[in-house]
Amino acid sequence: RARSLRQETGEVVMRRKDKMMERREDLDRVLSTAKYVTVALCDQGRPYLVTLSCGYDAGHSCLYFHCAPKGRKIEALERDASVYGQALVDLGYQQAFCDHLFETVQFEGTVTFVADHAAKVHALEVMIRQLEDDPQPVIAEQTKERSVAKVTIGRIDIRSLSGKRSAKVLVQL
Repeated sequence: RARSLRQETGEVVMRRKDKMMERREDLDRVLSTAKYVTVALCDQGRPYLVTLSCGYDAGHSCLYFHCAPKGRKIEALERDASVYGQALVDLGYQQAFCDHLFETVQFEGTVTFVADHAAKVHALEVMIRQLEDDPQPVIAEQTKERSVAKVTIGRIDIRSLSGKRSAKVLVQL
């Protein structure tokens, strides 16, 4: 029944309601803390999985990533821009409890490639701030005109989000 309900409504059905993250602030926090996302693409009818360094722009509900200007990922996205992905914050394996603590956010979206210079600079700043401990020197270098002109920036516009959390050991042995 859960599968058919999800297919009919697009609604996420989670068996463990106690682990569901529902507050948008929690989902945004995970996306803005994660250093990478794993994204599933469809490449000529076959699944293709990629892991991307990213930056989350909560105000625009999108993720930015940079990549090479050519390759399988680009070709697959040109054919089908729909993606499904996951951001993971690993809270660690709990020794002696056979449990792993985590927060994940799953998302569906559509990829477009950013061509406008100012939009590319914005995307780079978002990514660098999320990934670097000391972002200012990296921003100064990577947003120079020659660097921006060479970089390929993808933007995942997020259509839906869901989240799951296991933040404490629930079953004590």
